[in-house]
This record gives sequence, structure tokens and C-alpha cells, in this order.
Amino acid sequence: MNAAAHVLRVPGATLRYETRGSGPVLLLIPGGAGDAGLYQGMADLLAAAGYTVVSYDQRGLSRSPLDGPLADQRVGEWAEDARAVLDAVVPDGEAAYVYGGSSGAIVALALLAAHPGRLRRVVAHEPPLVELLADPGPYRAHFAEVRELHRTRGLGPAMARFAETPDGRRPPQEERHAELPPALRPMASRMAANMPVFLEHVLCPFSSSAPDLDGLRAAAGKLVLGVGRESGGQEALVGPARRLVEVTGAAELVFPGGHLGCVERPEEFAEVLLTAMRP
Repeated sequence: MNAAAHVLRVPGATLRYETRGSGPVLLLIPGGAGDAGLYQGMADLLAAAGYTVVSYDQRGLSRSPLDGPLADQRVGEWAEDARAVLDAVVPDGEAAYVYGGSSGAIVALALLAAHPGRLRRVVAHEPPLVELLADPGPYRAHFAEVRELHRTRGLGPAMARFAETPDGRRPPQEERHAELPPALRPMASRMAANMPVFLEHVLCPFSSSAPDLDGLRAAAGKLVLGVGRESGGQEALVGPARRLVEVTGAAELVFPGGHLGCVERPEEFAEVLLTAMRP
């Protein structure tokens, strides 16, 4: 199914977004250095299930340029970008479904807390909100080390350290999925260009941000926290999701694959996501 591309002016940036299908709007918020292409493997499946599937490139990444120089990015601003995309595609009076993964999950949570009336259901998959952990210090220091390595030694050493746990281990699932999944290869050059932006201006400010727990508790009936079946041992990814389940009363749902299950196993992942969207 061909996606229709659009551009949208927002304060400080121009966002590129794409749509496919028809029916209730399902907004897919990419994370990390990914863009709308992150969901290429499952977007058609979701559209075929009866949704208008929408995804976009976050500000400062890929095809969504900023008006001015790069600086540390803000979760609240990215959440308002997501709201602006919804304003452009959701018919008046309707509410949308939202899925976000990784840093995109952090954005999805902020969007839900700020605009609960605009949303039917939000699935936030493994948001790396390390300040929710019992001992966030090692993870905070780890991400700061990754950023400093990028500044002083370049992208390669920074990414090698990023793939490790704070104590220097490489999770087994990272070894299994060391190659770029096929669904990501068409956007490989864009991801490579985005990675310095992510490491320098997104990783630390997003992972150290504090979610609006009161807002999320109030909207807990609309919230699902996703964890990957193969993400065990990655406390910075699974721990915050399960802590949010505890403190908000939201539901937890296990997805196939690991942190990038949506590209490792798009068909299976889409099927589980569809179950989360049903009443």
C-alpha cells in the first residue's frame, strides 16, 4: 500500500508525515534515530486491519528540519508535535489511537498526560525513563558516558558502549540482532545521519525526564505499557514500563521480539498491537 506524504509547519520546525489506509487514526511515534520508515514492516498490516495509519519524522531528524540550530530536545515540545499531527489528520470529534516505542514511547506518554481527551488508547513500548528505576544512577551515568564518548571519540565508540549494559555486558539479544533488520535497511542512511542528533540531543534529556504521573494515573484506563518478550535483563527498558504499571494501574502487554520487535517481527508485533487497540 502506497503511503501519501505530507508536510506540516509547527513552531520551530517542518514535520514530514505519511498516511495510509482509512478508518480510525492510529499514530505511530518513532523512537531513537528512526523515522516514519521504522514502521514500514507493519504499517500496511495495520492499515489493512481498518486503520488510518500515520507516522512521521520527529523534528530535527530525517526529513523534518528545524528552523534554527540544534539544541537539546524537549519531551513536551515533541508531544505537541504529535498533537499537531493529530490535529491535521483526525476528523473533528474523534479520538485517536497511538503507539510509541522507546523515546517515542516517552512522547506518547507525555501526549496522553497532556491531551487525554484526544486519545482512545495509547501503547507505550519500553520507554527508557530511567529516573523511575529504584537506582537510576548507573543508567544516568551510562547514557552520559555514551554522549561524552560521541563528543570525544566519535560515533563508533559511542555506539559500542550504547549497546552494552552499564557494567559492560552486551545483552544476548543484542548479539542475536546485531545486523540491521531488513525492514530498516531502506532508511539506513537516514538513521546514520540521525544518530549523532539522537546521542547528543535526545538520549540524555529524554531518558532523564520525569513523566506526569498524576496525568497518567487519571488516564490509566487508556494506557498499555508494552515490554518485549526478549528484553529480559535490559532494566533501562523493561524496568520503567513495569514501574509505570505499578504506579498508574495501567495494563501491561508482552510483545514479540525485543526493543525493536516492530521491525524484527512486524507481522506478529502488529497482531499483538491490534489486540491492544480493541475495547
